[in-house]
This record gives sequence, C-alpha cells and structure tokens, in this order.
Amino acid sequence: MSPELVVKNRTEVPPWLAYAAPLGTILAALLVASVPLLWLNINPISVYWELFISQPSTVSGFADVLTTALPLFLAGLAVYLPLKAGLWNIGAEGQLFVGAVVGTAIALYVELPALLLVPLMMVAAGTAGALYGAIPGYLRAEHDVNEIISSLMLTFTATTFTGYLLRGPLQGSSGQSATERLPDAAQLPSVLTPRLHVGVGLILIIAAVSYILLNHTRLGYEIVFIGSNPAAAMQAGISTYTTYITVFVIGGLLAGVAGIVEVAGVHGRLFEDFSPGYGFTAVAIALLGRNGVGQVLLAALFFGVLTAGGTTIAVTQNVPSALIDVIVALTILFLLTAEYLKDHHISVRWRRSDAEADPQTGGSP
Repeated sequence: MSPELVVKNRTEVPPWLAYAAPLGTILAALLVASVPLLWLNINPISVYWELFISQPSTVSGFADVLTTALPLFLAGLAVYLPLKAGLWNIGAEGQLFVGAVVGTAIALYVELPALLLVPLMMVAAGTAGALYGAIPGYLRAEHDVNEIISSLMLTFTATTFTGYLLRGPLQGSSGQSATERLPDAAQLPSVLTPRLHVGVGLILIIAAVSYILLNHTRLGYEIVFIGSNPAAAMQAGISTYTTYITVFVIGGLLAGVAGIVEVAGVHGRLFEDFSPGYGFTAVAIALLGRNGVGQVLLAALFFGVLTAGGTTIAVTQNVPSALIDVIVALTILFLLTAEYLKDHHISVRWRRSDAEADPQTGGSP
C-alpha cells in the first residue's frame, strides 16, 4: 500500500480553525525562528521573555510599543479595509510616504499656532494619501487593472520621488537627505514620558470608528457583502465600482495620516528611512487580523512589540537585528499556509498498489 495525499475544497471553515490560525501562525513563526538562535548559542526563551515580557512591562518600553503600533495599526487598516472587499492594497507604504511628504511640507512652509497647524497637517496628509490610494482603486473599478500590481508600482514611485525631494526641494541645510527639523508647533507633544506622544490616542478613536463603519453602517455591509460574494452583491444592486474606489480612498487616508504621525511624533523631520517598512508589514497585520478590527489592533501591537524590542535585544542579548525581519517573514509565510488550510481540507489515505488489488498478479487481496 502507498500513501496518497487528498486535497479537497472546504465548503465552510470550522470556527476553531478560523480563530486558532492567527495564534498558531505566530507560535510557528517563533518556533522556527528559534533555530537560528540556537545555532548562535542564544537561549530563545530568554530572548522571547525579554522581547514580550520584560521590555513592554517598563514604562519606556510600553511607550515604545504604543508609538510603534500606531502607524502599524493605521497602515494595517489601510490594507484590511480593501481586503474585506476582496481587494489587496499592497501600496500602503507608498500612501504613507505621500502623506508624510505633504504633511511635512505644510509643517515647514505654513506658519500657524500648533492648535491649527497640527490638524492641518493631518488633514493634508490624509487627503494626499486618499488621492494616491484612489488611483489603484479607480484602475481596478474602471479598467479591471490588477490592484496588487498598480498599488505596488505606485509605492516604488512614491518612495523614489521622496528620495528626489529630500535631495532637492525639501533638503535641509545639513546636506543630508533629510528636511529641516519641524518647528515646535508642528511636532506632537509628549505625554507621561518623552517616548510617548499624544498621537497614540488615535488608536482608540480610529479603532472605534472603523468598527462602527464595518459593522453598523450600510457602507460596511456593502464592503463585506462584495468581499464575500461579488456576483450576488451586483445582483442586489450594490455598486462594486463605488465600493472599490471608496475602500482604497479610506485606506490611503489612514496610511497618509500614519506617515505624518510618524514624522511629527517620533522623528521630528522627514528622511528616506523614516518608515522601517510599516506599509509592507501592514499586509501581515491585515491577514492576522482579518476577523475584525480588534484583531487588527492586536496584530499591530504584536508587531509593535517585535519592532520596538528588536533594538533592545540586539544590544542586551547580542541578537542580530535581522532576526526581527526573519520573524516577520516567517509570520507571513505561515499566514499564507494557514489561509490555504482554511480553504482546503488535506488528508492522507492509503491506496492499494496494482499487485495488491489484482490477486492474479501474485499479490494478496
């Protein structure tokens, strides 16, 4: 007898699998990431304890986690909302850069009191991100252009153009590829600790608004309906054209705000590497949290812990900083595996060989 792998499409996903997949994904990624740690003679338990327990339990460490989780959460929602409509916004990084550039330009060239300047920066950054996000949404809705390709290409355009601006029109007097430092009126003030800025309050506000939008509004119903069954949604009179553009506009707005919040709240100036790939990590966050806005927030906090604690363990535990990138990559890999297992049931059955099936050939029946 020989084993045979049988793969069948699932008619429905078991509830336990839907909720266990995100946790299983994280545990699997951490388990596999332990292999290079052991190879380097580093205790994985000690590393993970400091990363997930010791560091976040301090005031400064927890502040770092929240500050890092804010742009991750906003960018994660920028991917999550289109995903609920069955679309992939891979361009959150580009929308984040566009928001950062426009918001920074407002901060540098507009003189207003802080109470007026900061909201203006946020609105301008969000508007710029929304308009930039509308491009792949429109191309998909009007011309059926694959939004993965268009949003990704627009990301490269935004990051490259930002590099040009930082070496040209927006370059500061230091001679580096960075702007001048933002005026005090344009920077988000700190609260409780210098590592925490007032912008983190947006986490709760945007989480509440996003939850209400998806669960208690007509637009949210249409987004989920189209994502689950586009053909039925069209027959019910729901416009996929409008919805596709809308989710990308909202996603771009959130990513644009994330960009200026990171500049005005953390760095105080715009430079090329101000974002350590927040827009790309957002894809993993959206997949981990695809069951709801609350799960997106938890996923953002998880990656916030990883990102904020990566620098610390690199010093205290002598862990290569690339390990954080390895964990993120493994998380995405196992996420894709989990998504496949959600859609397919895999089993092994034993198949008799020809000799066993036919007694005349000498095999036993």
